[in-house]
Amino acid sequence: MSDMFTNATPNFSFEIFPPKGAGKLSSIFETVDALASLHPDLISVTYGAGGSSRDNTIEIASTIQKRYMLPAVAHLTCVGSTLEQTDTLLCELKEKGVRTILALRGDRRADSDYQDGYFKHASELVAHIKKHYDFHVLGACYPEKHPEAPSLEEDIRHLKEKVDAGVDALVTQLFLDNDDFYRFRDKARAAGVNVPIVAGIMPITVPVMLEKVVSMCGAKIPPAVQRFVDAYGHNAEAVREAGVAYATQQIADLLAAGVDGIHIYSMNKAGITRQIAQNIHGILYSLRVKRT
Repeated sequence: MSDMFTNATPNFSFEIFPPKGAGKLSSIFETVDALASLHPDLISVTYGAGGSSRDNTIEIASTIQKRYMLPAVAHLTCVGSTLEQTDTLLCELKEKGVRTILALRGDRRADSDYQDGYFKHASELVAHIKKHYDFHVLGACYPEKHPEAPSLEEDIRHLKEKVDAGVDALVTQLFLDNDDFYRFRDKARAAGVNVPIVAGIMPITVPVMLEKVVSMCGAKIPPAVQRFVDAYGHNAEAVREAGVAYATQQIADLLAAGVDGIHIYSMNKAGITRQIAQNIHGILYSLRVKRT
């Protein structure tokens, strides 16, 4: 099982992303500096579209483990990659000491030069990693179904295939209505998905994030979220504080419902992430003590 779940549960983690283009890595390590003091169970590092930031992903994940002595998760997509390219990356991750991978298909590009890769689905990538390497492997899931899936039930059938291929734990795409997560979790468990399911939370702290949420994963916008964005849209500080309060409330409810873990999509905003972590610190760590 992943390092994520060898310690107390519920587990608590963050996601960061590499700087775009030729951005300096020093900026991301300032974010890590601020987050590391919160003692997360791990920090995951995203992988740019089409592999655009893959070198930075490996470097950042490796540094998190060596400099901060924290478990790191490197995202790895297979879309558009050959088997040789994928194996090269896996060998580099192993050499750099990264022990856990979030295995993803990735988003297909629409340009005419694009060629599909060796692996068509994340489940195939997971099976390959588990057969040939000694990594812990995490997988992604969608509480409101993958945008390409015809139904939640069909999506969960494919999710079960990914778990059967060897996924150690699942991390959800962001969602804003906890009832969607509970419905998904119940259906997944009934379908035989028996690995830990970690809830992915993204705080909505600027109005434009609502458009990104819908475009990224099709997540629905609860009336309560739309209401504070509409009411405070002219006041950046008010939107930020309302978004932090909403995410805090979401997490408190998830913890009360026995969630396996919380994964905050930080968007590299260390201040907001720290504020939420401090808000739920007492609840989280009292539960961790009780369950150890």
